[in-house]
Amino acid sequence: MKNRHVRRWSAIALVVLASAGSLTACSSDSSSKSKLTPITPPREDAVSKPVITGPVTGGNGKPVLGPGGFDLASVGYTEEEFFQSGTANSYTSAAPLGSDGVWDMTTAATAPYTTRIVVRRPIDASKFNGTVLVEWLNVSGGLDAGPDWTYTHVELIRSGYAWVGVSAQSVGIVGGGNALGAALALKNADAVRYASLAHPGDDFSYDMYSQTGAAVWFQNDAVLGGLKPERVVAVGESQSAFRLTSYVNGIAPLVDVYDGYLLHSRGAVGARFREGLVPADPTFIRNDLNVPVLNFSTETDLVGRGLGYERARQDDTDLFRGWEVAGTAHADAYNLGIGDADNGDGDAALFQAMLTPSAAVYGGIISCSSPINTGPHTYVLRSAVVALNDWIRTGVAPSTRPRIEVASPTSLALASNGQVLGGIRTPQVDVPVAVLSGLGQTGNSFCGLFGTTAPMTVEKYMPQGKTAFTDAWLSSLDEAVTFGAILPADAEQLRLTVQNAKYGASGEPKAPM
Repeated sequence: MKNRHVRRWSAIALVVLASAGSLTACSSDSSSKSKLTPITPPREDAVSKPVITGPVTGGNGKPVLGPGGFDLASVGYTEEEFFQSGTANSYTSAAPLGSDGVWDMTTAATAPYTTRIVVRRPIDASKFNGTVLVEWLNVSGGLDAGPDWTYTHVELIRSGYAWVGVSAQSVGIVGGGNALGAALALKNADAVRYASLAHPGDDFSYDMYSQTGAAVWFQNDAVLGGLKPERVVAVGESQSAFRLTSYVNGIAPLVDVYDGYLLHSRGAVGARFREGLVPADPTFIRNDLNVPVLNFSTETDLVGRGLGYERARQDDTDLFRGWEVAGTAHADAYNLGIGDADNGDGDAALFQAMLTPSAAVYGGIISCSSPINTGPHTYVLRSAVVALNDWIRTGVAPSTRPRIEVASPTSLALASNGQVLGGIRTPQVDVPVAVLSGLGQTGNSFCGLFGTTAPMTVEKYMPQGKTAFTDAWLSSLDEAVTFGAILPADAEQLRLTVQNAKYGASGEPKAPM
């Protein structure tokens, strides 16, 4: 099954090589996209198709999946939950899992399972853009969470993506991970609704995730309410990105279910396949893939404790792009509260958070020593989703982006104002109202992942007055849009936000006008 995309990519190569920028052309250059060979689904025998039942309606009457803050129906979307059952494989390798990622995995044991998937999709089929994002739900907090949904849902809804969240790991179902979220593990939160779920252990998670992709392709009448996918994309953040790193290197060549991968905030090493079978440190993405991989990193991910992706950095290739974003943290104020209620008008709340940041998360469930990061993570990740989707759809890779400058394995190179040097830039960093960092945080629980925000005085960031500041901010915003760091639709909202923001205690700048 390694050759499913060969004919498509061969045709695409002719178009791309004829373009002025070759594979480094901007992803918005799609003048030849109508001539490209269409993406074709995988063969139906590429992976076992699971049994899908639902939509689920029992128990407390709604899916348990992290916090929710607005009615999806109000933006033309629906949410449904299904149970997915089947027999899953675990995997092994006769050879050590080397740093190059070129692994030769074989199936090992098998086990029955029943897990759940949550589907969010346009109600109106005509609004569907053909792309389904399948998120490996994150269990770092001891419960299932969908951070990639939170960070990107404004763009997903705006452009008509479908999203599927998969309970791939056992902690999200039965608990046993971080005590912070144990009460929201599925069987603890709603024992009646989730009584039939049975997870055989994370060794089987990789095949369970493959089977979800197969269900999206071949059981779309049930899973997607009849929407017909044209592209199915794998996404995962943090611990889920560790597992997707191993999936890309070890499992993707065997099953070829997904058309591309967004690895969001991974560390230096992939996740294990079983006890004693752990990837080498560092773990690079294999160089013989036939579908695109976009690796998205924050400042924290590069040199933060327990992450250290800087060790696994690799050059861009025809099918790999690394994005590193200045002023961002592994998790931040947007995905830890603001984003939950953002139905498309959350820009003002995030901008205000830069001016008056908080050190508390979810009303004090977690309290850090310093105000947490309030940076542009959400905006650039939304752009990354679009760039990857366009790359898959057209074959034209996004341009190579500058990398963040690293001073040491545990520190980044900083400008005199405290902002990091290099990386993908935004006005939040280059015309700042606060110094944004992915490092320097202390406090309990996960605080080390949350970065910091150090507000500046109005006199410092607005020495020439509001008009000059606004003009500079908007000029920087235009540059970020041209560069592909911020989407035009987000820029439109940000322009209004900056023009209407209230600065200083009196609501107006204290500096001379």
